[in-house]
Amino acid sequence: MDPRESKIVDITSASPPNLIQQARDLLSEYGDFLQSRPEAAHVCFGSLAHETARLPLSYEEQGGGVLLAQAGSEPAGLVAWRVVPGPFSAHSWEIKRLWVRPAARGLALGRRLTQAILDGAAAAARQAVYLDTIPAAMPEALSLYRHMGFTPCAPYAGGAIDGVTYFVKYL
Repeated sequence: MDPRESKIVDITSASPPNLIQQARDLLSEYGDFLQSRPEAAHVCFGSLAHETARLPLSYEEQGGGVLLAQAGSEPAGLVAWRVVPGPFSAHSWEIKRLWVRPAARGLALGRRLTQAILDGAAAAARQAVYLDTIPAAMPEALSLYRHMGFTPCAPYAGGAIDGVTYFVKYL
């Protein structure tokens, strides 16, 4: 079934055992997509296989989690978050690994998943949400983040990586 045919979208934690493999599959697709893009291939995703194998612990251990979007009964999108490492950890979260399957695009899942993280951060009394993206590889994500009120910022967790743009949204 084409997930766009179903208007029923469910966003839930990817922690239950019956959803973990779906989340792992989506995260693997995200990694495959990035590795297939010349403008993103230079970015170090060496830990992605380890991160995928350990889902959801790879984010839960960092004060975050993973959300899974399903359109009808089909897994359609994923986003992870964690506490920002370093000096911002007391008041900020970081969005990681936003991915929507091509067949599910057009359902506003990227927006819904991002908003779920923003809502969770506000409920947890966080002051800001950070993220990074590779505009040349993911122009749709760049447009989404800007439209949702994220603004460019300096690298927040280490040094700058060529081709990566850093964003923050203050809550």
